[in-house]
Amino acid sequence: MTRTRASNQAQYKYNAAHLKRVPLDMQLSDYEMLKAAADAAGVPVNAYIKQAIRERIERDGTPRGDMLTGSGRG
Repeated sequence: MTRTRASNQAQYKYNAAHLKRVPLDMQLSDYEMLKAAADAAGVPVNAYIKQAIRERIERDGTPRGDMLTGSGRG
């Protein structure tokens, strides 16, 4: 399905209001391990990272452990 210009603008507006991009630089060898682990878990790398963050927040008892709700986009 082709997206219209209006649809793209609406998506951009939503993203600007509700999402925060977090760039992550890592060594290629670390990324390869991350990708392999995500593949083994059957999830995209993004979803794997978000889950790891959620688990760390819960483990450390950091307030607002539910802050990573995800969008289903992985």
